Amino acid sequence: MTVHIKRIYDEISPDDGKRILVDRLWPRGISKVSAELDLWPKALTPSTDLRRWYHQDEAMASRWDEFKQRYLQEIQPHQAELEQLRAWEKEEPLTLLTAAKHMDKNHAHILKALILNTSLEI
Repeated sequence: MTVHIKRIYDEISPDDGKRILVDRLWPRGISKVSAELDLWPKALTPSTDLRRWYHQDEAMASRWDEFKQRYLQEIQPHQAELEQLRAWEKEEPLTLLTAAKHMDKNHAHILKALILNTSLEI
């Protein structure tokens, strides 16, 4: 199947398949009913400390490589949650939802690569 990455604020589509919020914090302005989530696996989201460190100033681009490594270390103990997503992905599309403003480099891309067992190209 496939794994999509979308902003939680984007329109819901029948092509979304399973909708999974991959942010630790609930997104502003979105109700839990309107989000139509299938899962919110907080164990697979960046910790508050890591998120704050990455976003603390405009140096995000220079921190990307270290962020990737630290995020991978954080989610390493949570293989059961990751395996659940891999199993779902074999059955139907997954959409990883985030409120991130920078859609080109965020943790959802790392998680997608882990689900698909592929290398991260960004």
